[in-house]
Amino acid sequence: MSSALRRLAGSACGLGDLPRAPGTWGSAATVVAVAALCGVAGLFDGPFAQAAGGTRLAVGAVAALAALLLGLWAGGHAERDFGAHDPPQFVLDEVVGQLIALLPLLAGGAALSPLGLLAAFALFRAFDILKPPPVGALEGLPGALGIMADDLAAGALAAGGVALLAAVGAFPR
Repeated sequence: MSSALRRLAGSACGLGDLPRAPGTWGSAATVVAVAALCGVAGLFDGPFAQAAGGTRLAVGAVAALAALLLGLWAGGHAERDFGAHDPPQFVLDEVVGQLIALLPLLAGGAALSPLGLLAAFALFRAFDILKPPPVGALEGLPGALGIMADDLAAGALAAGGVALLAAVGAFPR
């Protein structure tokens, strides 16, 4: 595959090329895409708003895995394609992390809670930016693994936070 196609994949179809905070653009677009597909409670129904929670969760997990595999492949070429290790334009890692953070919301069989979506976005971005242990340490791994692993960990921490908030009734799941 050409470097242009790898750049397109790594930048999440150009989101990473947007000015200021490209990772935030990648995360926000992921939340918007999932919301559009699953619907937002009180606002609109998406095509998968009434799908069984297990089905949505499985589709979300498969999407995250597919994006992870694409990210590992494209990330292996990122230094050459973008001219830096873990370049800011490479936001496929944020897409994967944000998908992971959204997984607890997909377990429900109704439109997604606006507060849940906001919590998943805010928690993921906070963990990705602040890089608490072990997130920061994973960034030092070599090559594509280092590009992707910190965002996987940030997404997992955010998913745990979202699940905890849902369990205490902060928003419906």
